[in-house]
Amino acid sequence: MHQPAIPSLTAADPEVAGLVEGEARRQFEKVRLIASENYVSQAVLEATGSVLTNKYSEGYPGKRYYEGQQFVDPVEVLAVDRAKALFGVDHANVQPYSGSPANLAVYLALANPGDTVMGMALPAGGHLTHGWSVSATGKWFNPVRYGVRRDTGRVDLDEVRDLAREERPKLIFCGGTAIPRTIDFAGFAEIAREVDAVLVADIAHIAGLVAGGAHPSPVGHAQVISTTTHKTLRGPRGAMLMSDAEFAKRLDKAVFPGLQGGPHNHTTAAIAVALGEAATPAFGDYAHAVVANARALAEALVERGFDLVSGGTDNHLVLIDLTSKAIAGKPAARALDAAGIELNYNTVPFDPRKPFDPSGIRLGTAAITTRGLGVEQMPKLAEWIDRAVRAGAEDDAVEIGAVAGEIRELLAGYPMPGWA
Repeated sequence: MHQPAIPSLTAADPEVAGLVEGEARRQFEKVRLIASENYVSQAVLEATGSVLTNKYSEGYPGKRYYEGQQFVDPVEVLAVDRAKALFGVDHANVQPYSGSPANLAVYLALANPGDTVMGMALPAGGHLTHGWSVSATGKWFNPVRYGVRRDTGRVDLDEVRDLAREERPKLIFCGGTAIPRTIDFAGFAEIAREVDAVLVADIAHIAGLVAGGAHPSPVGHAQVISTTTHKTLRGPRGAMLMSDAEFAKRLDKAVFPGLQGGPHNHTTAAIAVALGEAATPAFGDYAHAVVANARALAEALVERGFDLVSGGTDNHLVLIDLTSKAIAGKPAARALDAAGIELNYNTVPFDPRKPFDPSGIRLGTAAITTRGLGVEQMPKLAEWIDRAVRAGAEDDAVEIGAVAGEIRELLAGYPMPGWA
């Protein structure tokens, strides 16, 4: 059952309680490979569900617009101090509700409507809020976009430099949502300095790897850092902005009162807990294990004939082009889900298919590493993925069911925070 137990919810609203219990069981029984998901600890779960959700706290510690902040202020100060210490930054703001609002706050603080901004194109692995056309950031600003090389699947910094020199952006974003390779923060910083742009590193996917020493840090290169607090950082659904001291006041004003009202204090407390966990040696071991698992899984998939964008991975994320497998990303993802393997369909660079029916799938190893799976399980996981993809192409429901049963049998031996 769900842990912490939910007897009051079960008594008051058995319909909702049943859905919560069902989701907890689903998370326990499936190999969860969505690159943006993880399992939080029992402590993070308890903080998220605490009475702090009852309190309104517009403003910042010591400068609130409501009374009764005697305990909320220390919670937020603790979260801020832990973020600054963990990442080695001058300033941190833990109030953004999620990653997209955090990125919008960067625009509000440092740019004006119509300014030129530069980011990775969405089909190449970037994020909507880095200036893509369907986002407000692509409508209110003048976006220019860089991509990856067709032959390597990697960013070519010479091309980025040429584009930046030509367009002279006010902001340059590096990072994204489907980048399987190490981000060259120093290289981007050199380009930003040359064109007098502010470099913003969006490390939402890799924050936990940065904190655990498994990926280079943007600190000292990017003046502003944006991140979510879930994904590899293994915290609640929230976000943070970190920066050099020069940008602290502008970013704080952009978050509140520029874009948001009161922060979600229960989330702030859970962020503080997660940051405390991320400062431990055990978390460093975890971060490195996430990368080791991703590399082992990537190698095993290549051996089974899968076409990986950029040929492999340096982090937690693997992006697969299924063109050679005679099945598109969406039906493959659905077949995999039915087989007990949860991931998402995804565009790949230079994808000829539409975004809602793309050629690829994206997967990540953060959640399965939290469960305790290691490199020794990755060849078997690659086999299951291969079998499920082939079964999806052949509409073989029996094989899909067989894979799902084998996965349930394996995962029964790996505990999950939130389920007992």
